[in-house]
Amino acid sequence: MIRMRQSKLNNLMNQQKLLHRLRELRGNNCAGKTGYTIIISIFLLLGCSFALSKERLMPEPLKDSKNMQGTFTLILYGANHSNDLETIAILDREGDGYQFEPYAPEFVYRIKKNLPANEALSEAKKFVGWHHSFRNVIISKITDEKGSLLGYEVRPLYYPLDFGFSDILDVNYFKSGNKIIARIKLIESVEKIIFGSDSRGVFE
Repeated sequence: MIRMRQSKLNNLMNQQKLLHRLRELRGNNCAGKTGYTIIISIFLLLGCSFALSKERLMPEPLKDSKNMQGTFTLILYGANHSNDLETIAILDREGDGYQFEPYAPEFVYRIKKNLPANEALSEAKKFVGWHHSFRNVIISKITDEKGSLLGYEVRPLYYPLDFGFSDILDVNYFKSGNKIIARIKLIESVEKIIFGSDSRGVFE
């Protein structure tokens, strides 16, 4: 049982390494046959498209979360193994015609629907606070170009002595049709701490 569990954890970490490498290669605009293979692998692996529009949504930190109201779909991203710092929670406001979608395979995140604001926020805080280096959370609202509320982001902050930074995530939101694509990854310096200075070994 212990060996099987460890094997599953190792496989999951290897999959995350692969995801990081694929993202890096895609970001470098690989060309030719190798680039084509990488891009196809990305779509096969992730099972979704990442058609970026020109509209990027910028979260705005909340000064007070007590007035949060409505019903939300809770997206719990990460926390899949003991080293999974790529963890965040998103509260997707229901009934607004938009749907948040992480740019990742479905096994990386969980979804809970029809939660009242207080329950969704409480569960989000508990979810992102699992790591021993966790210090606090920062809650931000995500709005469209007209200022209409689309949802909230609950991001963990860590003790800077452990990773060099308190906020170690690089998260971007892009509006594409009726979807809000969330691209979530670690900042490069923390990624090197977790996966080593060269994560390319997973491709060799």
